[in-house]
Amino acid sequence: MSRGPPPRHTAQMGDVPPAATYRRVTDPLRITDPERFGLLHDAAETLLDDLTERFTVERRETREPGEGRTEGPLVRTVRLIPRTPAAGPLAVGFTDFPGLAVRLGRWHELALPLCGCDSCDEDPKQLVDDLHREVYAHVEGGLWEGVRRRLNGSWWETRLVGPDFSQGRSGLLSPRDARAARREGFAAAIRWAPWPRRPADPTEPPPMY
Repeated sequence: MSRGPPPRHTAQMGDVPPAATYRRVTDPLRITDPERFGLLHDAAETLLDDLTERFTVERRETREPGEGRTEGPLVRTVRLIPRTPAAGPLAVGFTDFPGLAVRLGRWHELALPLCGCDSCDEDPKQLVDDLHREVYAHVEGGLWEGVRRRLNGSWWETRLVGPDFSQGRSGLLSPRDARAARREGFAAAIRWAPWPRRPADPTEPPPMY
């Protein structure tokens, strides 16, 4: 990524990437209590409702094939698309493990749980904290994204920065996706803007997050 704040993105609201690649989050033969992750679905529902109420967004809900397939079991997917083209979208897939496949902006993905097996023993409450931390960092304008050309092809790169963390991710793009990124204005480094807030209701208490 380039040094310093990259220019803000100016794509149109309709430029919404496909749902996250819904990865298999666990091996069912190596887990004894998958239902302990059920609270992730409840937490995501509450978070999406809260964001819809507090920010000027369009909410879209669909059912789509999971795990990046064109066929197979359908996964409920909820997208929140800010009504300003400079702010990045959010997509949440409710996997049937139960778990979540979250995409921030165009490429930054979060799988909760990442594995979920007994050996990994991920804490569902900590995963809820991770969900809130990363989503609110994105909502407040903390996500940078871009494409870097290397000898072995084009790679997407992201950096998400919050009040107490900073993390970067990258992945190889197919030639088709690299062309699409350039065509749609995502090749240069961009920083997503903060989401626009709805006008405050003087009768409501201030938000607690």
